[in-house]
Amino acid sequence: MDTFRRLPKPLRSTAPHGNLRKRKHSAVVDDRSPSTAPKASDALPLPLHLTNAVFFTLFFSVAYYLLHRWRDKIRNSIPLHIVTLSEIAAIVSLIASFIYLLGFFGIDYVQSFIARASHDVWELNDTNPNYLINEDHRLVTCPPANISTKTNIVSAPPKLPASEPIITPLASEEDEMIVNSIVNGTIPSYSLESKLGDCKRAAAIRREALQRMTGRSLEGLPLEGFDYGSILGQCCEMPVGYVQIPVGIAGPLLLDGREYSIPMATTEGCLVASTNRGCKAIYLSGGATSVLLKDGMTRAPVVRFGTTTRAAELKFFLEDPHNFDALAVVFNRSSRFARLQGIQCSIAGKNLYIRFSCSTGDAMGMNMVSKGVQNVLEFLESDFADMDVIGISGNFCSDKKPAAVNWIEGRGKSVVCEAIIKEEVVKKVLKTDVALLVELNMLKNLAGSAVAGALGGFNAHAGNIVSAIFIATGQDPAQNVESSHCITMMEAVNDGKDLHISVTLPSIEVGTVGGGTQLASQSACLNLLGVMGACKESPGSYSRLLATIVAGSVLAGELSLMSAIAAGQLVKSHMKYNRSSKDVSKAAS
Repeated sequence: MDTFRRLPKPLRSTAPHGNLRKRKHSAVVDDRSPSTAPKASDALPLPLHLTNAVFFTLFFSVAYYLLHRWRDKIRNSIPLHIVTLSEIAAIVSLIASFIYLLGFFGIDYVQSFIARASHDVWELNDTNPNYLINEDHRLVTCPPANISTKTNIVSAPPKLPASEPIITPLASEEDEMIVNSIVNGTIPSYSLESKLGDCKRAAAIRREALQRMTGRSLEGLPLEGFDYGSILGQCCEMPVGYVQIPVGIAGPLLLDGREYSIPMATTEGCLVASTNRGCKAIYLSGGATSVLLKDGMTRAPVVRFGTTTRAAELKFFLEDPHNFDALAVVFNRSSRFARLQGIQCSIAGKNLYIRFSCSTGDAMGMNMVSKGVQNVLEFLESDFADMDVIGISGNFCSDKKPAAVNWIEGRGKSVVCEAIIKEEVVKKVLKTDVALLVELNMLKNLAGSAVAGALGGFNAHAGNIVSAIFIATGQDPAQNVESSHCITMMEAVNDGKDLHISVTLPSIEVGTVGGGTQLASQSACLNLLGVMGACKESPGSYSRLLATIVAGSVLAGELSLMSAIAAGQLVKSHMKYNRSSKDVSKAAS
């Protein structure tokens, strides 16, 4: 926990010196005689450290004596159960000393925790309440530099603004005690769920402790209305509330003959409206079509050998088609949905990077493929005992990072989506013309991205749409990095009258089960799209359909934004929809 804390102010002191007051007992004292609380060790006839030393010596002495006697009996073939009076006394002493050491040796250690839980604090009078320390000389508020007392108070950094203690009434005195224990550092915040067995109560207590320690209010962060048990052990640790993100609907998107209402969680004004306009243009032009090119999640461990020759031998072994079936059997044991598709290797000196690719059903599949990779690595150790596994992930996967291997080979779902937008729709709905769009796409998305040295960024704003859908449907937002790899192509067709537009996304990483997809809000958004949970009839169908919907939505977003730029409407539209306005009716018009 933080070093600097402010604790709730105790009752006003009536002590003669008025400036400082002592609560209960403390290890920090001034010239007044404190009242000390009784200790459990006071009942012992000797000081605690001497008593511990006596029993410690007794325990090891009799243990050595008995072991020495038993060794002699074994050498002389004397039964061990035949014991003398001295041996009986030694056994009794051993048991007695063991019981003492087990039960009482840690008295002093336990007392340190008791002292911390009920530690004494000092406070200044009401006219200057900025000095507070506890029994182990830790500063808990920030005193001015010019105060001098007989107590050794350490000067602190200047007081930050808005750092007054935030104290919220709790449900019970027990909760108040737990909060104080967290603030004092005697109870770790992360253990609340396991200790209390109530996830919401744990979040409330942790939230209050955080407010008191930081002096910062969390009033705007909601606590009520969320199932904290649903995230325990799988989505988020040490929760104190949840963030509200508005969800807008774009569409209907007419894709492959079906209509979809696209949920988009975003705080960027104009994004949903723009995507909605793109959906309208696609709908009026007869819809879009999509093709799933590949479906395979990857994981690439890195292993090292003593020589490059041995690394190459493993590479040849793994890439030999004759060995694939045996490796697939080992890999597929990890899950009933995991099916090994291929292995790609790359050598860097003595290091070998092995990129496994497998289907993962309706799950995004990172954990699934990692389990399969672990199985294969253990299997290979029999023939490659000199193989040193450096890491289960060697970044040749590549996860949550822009990488050429994903752009070229694909990761997750590889999808291409296209549509032909009619000339009248381009003019009436998109407010531009085909020739301007084609030229802008070439100079911006292709040439401009090349000048910038873009990797997978040959598009206008694919990441906007991907991120909004990912957050709404419970995907991993960090995987927006590679999932937004996209190239947008435009060309004039039908004698230059109509516009052909396509987007190609080689690494869309989505799932409809696991992770955040099981949360209530995210499940509702998946249900809106008709892809909630796992498809029992055809495993993997829902996640593949979700990937095509993402691609179709990106197509709509690219079409609308490029049209706005071509027509010179980008700034105007953002001033209208992406700026706060108290007159809602005027903004809506």
